[in-house]
Amino acid sequence: MKKVFAALAVVVGFAAIVFFFGQRQIGERLFESRVSAQAGTDRTAGLPDGLHAYVCGSGSPFPDARRAGPCIAVLAGKRGFIFDVGSGSMRKLGAMAFPFNRLDAAFLTHLHSDHLDGMGEMMLQAWMAGGRSTPLPVYGPPGTDAVVDGFIAAYTPDREYRIAHHGPEVARPGGFGAQSNIIAFEDAEAEARIVYQADGVTIRAIPVDHSPVDNALAFRIEYKDRAMVISGDTVRSAALAAFADGTDAIFHDALNSEMVGTIGRTLAERGNTDGAKIMADIPDYHTSPEDAARVAQDADTKLLVLYHLVPAPPTVLLNEAFLGDAEALFQGRLELAEDGMRVSLPASTDRIEIEQLL
Repeated sequence: MKKVFAALAVVVGFAAIVFFFGQRQIGERLFESRVSAQAGTDRTAGLPDGLHAYVCGSGSPFPDARRAGPCIAVLAGKRGFIFDVGSGSMRKLGAMAFPFNRLDAAFLTHLHSDHLDGMGEMMLQAWMAGGRSTPLPVYGPPGTDAVVDGFIAAYTPDREYRIAHHGPEVARPGGFGAQSNIIAFEDAEAEARIVYQADGVTIRAIPVDHSPVDNALAFRIEYKDRAMVISGDTVRSAALAAFADGTDAIFHDALNSEMVGTIGRTLAERGNTDGAKIMADIPDYHTSPEDAARVAQDADTKLLVLYHLVPAPPTVLLNEAFLGDAEALFQGRLELAEDGMRVSLPASTDRIEIEQLL
C-alpha cells in the first residue's frame, strides 16, 4: 500500500511540475484549439429547419451582472430577426454564436430605454459582423425613426474610423446604420396585421396595453407549421391570448409585485422616496407570473417562457417564490428565462428543445 501511495505521489508531483512550468504552452494549445473549433464556423449549421429563439436578454432595468436587457433573437429558416435590444444583449448574442450575416430585420416592442439602449451595438454588429451593404431595417412604433436617427448620429464618428481602418471592402459604407419602418395602429384595440413576410416567414403585430406608454406592440412569428409570440411589456390581455392562440411558445414579460413591493418599502424606510415611488408605479403596466400563465392557458400554447423578469431571481432558490402560483395555472411547460437559453421548434414536428448555450 505504501508503494502505491508513493507512486501516486510521484505522479501527482510530476503533473504539478509539468503544469507549473508548462502552463503557458498548455494555455496556448487550449486557445488554438478553441479558435480552430469556433472561428469562422457556422455553429447553427446543425440546427434543424424551424424556429429557434435565442434569449439574448432576460433582465430588467435593475442592475444584474448575469442578465442583459430584454432581447429575443429568432432564426426562422434562413432568416434572422431581433426583437428588442436591451443593454448588453448583443454581447450575449455574439457569445451564443448567432449568425449576424443572416440578420434580416429588427423589431422594437416599444420605446422604453431598456428595450433599445443596445441599438448602437446592434447596428455595428449587423454592419461589421454581418457584412451588410445596406442599412438594417428596424420596425417599431411611431418615434422609432427619431430613435434610429439618434443612434446613427451618435455612431457616425465610429463609422468613419472603421472605414478608414479596414477599408470600404470590409466596412462597406452603405451597410452602416439602420432604416426605420413605422408600425402604427389607429387605436389600442385594432386587429393584428402582417408587418413582415418573406421566404415563408410571417410576422404579425398587435397593440398591447403598456399605458402610459402608447403604441406598445406584441409580435407573432410564424414559419412553416411552428409559431411563437413575444409579448413585449403589457398587462394581462384577452386580445394577446387570442393573438397567441395555438402557438408553440409565448415569451412573456413577468413582474412579481410582492417582491417589487418589498424593495419599495425598504427604499421608503431608508429615505429613498423617489425609488419607492418608482417601485409603486411599475406593477400596473406589467404582467404577474400568474397572469402570464393565465394568458398562456387561454391561448392553449405549449410553452411559456417568462423573460424580462422584474426583479430577476438572483438564485434558483428564489424561482418558486418569483413564480407564485403560476405553475398551477398553466398546464403546459413553464420556464424562467436565463440569458443564453435557446428554444428550438423544429418544423414538421411538435418537439420543443431547450438548450443553455452560455
